[in-house]
Amino acid sequence: MENLKYGSDVLFILLGAIMVLAMHAGFAFLELGTVRRKNQVNALVKILTDFAISTIAYFFIGYSIAYGVSFFSGAEVLTQKNGYELVKFFFLLTFAAAIPAIISGGIAERAKFNPQMAATFILVGFVYPFYEGIVWNNHFGVQDWMAAHLGAKFHDFAGSVVVHAMGGWLALGAVTMLGARRGRYRKDGMISAHPPSNIPFLALGAWILTVGWFGFNVMSAQTIDAVSGLVAVNSLMAMVGGILAALIVGKNDPGFVHNGPLAGLVAVCAGSDLMHPVGALITGAIAGALFVYLFTLTQNKWKIDDVLGVWPLHGVCGAWGGIAAGIFGLKSLGGVGGVTFGAQLAGTLLGVGIGLIGGFVVYGALKALVGIRLDPEAEFEGADLSIHKISATAEHDTSW
Repeated sequence: MENLKYGSDVLFILLGAIMVLAMHAGFAFLELGTVRRKNQVNALVKILTDFAISTIAYFFIGYSIAYGVSFFSGAEVLTQKNGYELVKFFFLLTFAAAIPAIISGGIAERAKFNPQMAATFILVGFVYPFYEGIVWNNHFGVQDWMAAHLGAKFHDFAGSVVVHAMGGWLALGAVTMLGARRGRYRKDGMISAHPPSNIPFLALGAWILTVGWFGFNVMSAQTIDAVSGLVAVNSLMAMVGGILAALIVGKNDPGFVHNGPLAGLVAVCAGSDLMHPVGALITGAIAGALFVYLFTLTQNKWKIDDVLGVWPLHGVCGAWGGIAAGIFGLKSLGGVGGVTFGAQLAGTLLGVGIGLIGGFVVYGALKALVGIRLDPEAEFEGADLSIHKISATAEHDTSW
């Protein structure tokens, strides 16, 4: 029976890892459909290469920092409990690799390739696991301090703050250090429109992410005996709330509509195991509206050229999700309880602070040392031809 339990847990978390791995195709197609055609190949190559770099960084460094576990043992030791610790690493790796995938969308169309690979290694190997270890492995006694002084530990079931807010606030530093795309904001104060290059691909990316998210959230239970249908239904309701809010506030814009479910799902991660489905619906709807409002504000008023809107989508909606768990997770609002607003606010602010500082430090250092931006000619030509020497539709660039 023990072997059956371990085998079931391995299969359960492995299926979750595969579903979240598939989400990286969603990141790729969401970016591909949003950027201009001359940068589509770069979007695909970045996401795939980032995942490979993330795996190396997390396997050799990051996982050990977060959980104190290394894999420098014989295969006989690693296969204990049907290899559960190995597939748990695989599952958590897919979360860690979401960090550079999130950042990729913000810095699209003008970032150098190799410096971004270096940033990926540093962020996944050191910055992300530092905060991950604090929240999910009680490092430095921070969680115990919050339990003693704020009434409960910081609760982030599936990573609204640990993964999404961290990625979004890291991206804000990267986007700020990089600067806007050339010609995006003109000297006369006008803004040059850069509409999505391919709405069907953008929609495909959003759908892949949405479907995979149910592995992201539900399988965060990590063992089959801990799985909860509440997580699945809360994810569904938050997704729907995000879609409808983005549809209404975004006035039928397809880019907003397809990012709406992502905003809702980002926000519900933290409290998906605590909230009543109605609370999840409200959480998702607020997130969908927040994304539309802040995307428009950052692009048009603040002139922060965050191409896919990853700071409002992941950074802000992720932070809202951390706080929302402390509101709609309360028993008085139909939730399971065991959380406090104060602890959720403190844990969220800690994550935001680490992400913001980490983004400016890492990208600021790379900017000073090697440069992080393509030169004007390469940017004008597009990342596809200047970096990868081929376009997404090569037949259009030949003479036959």
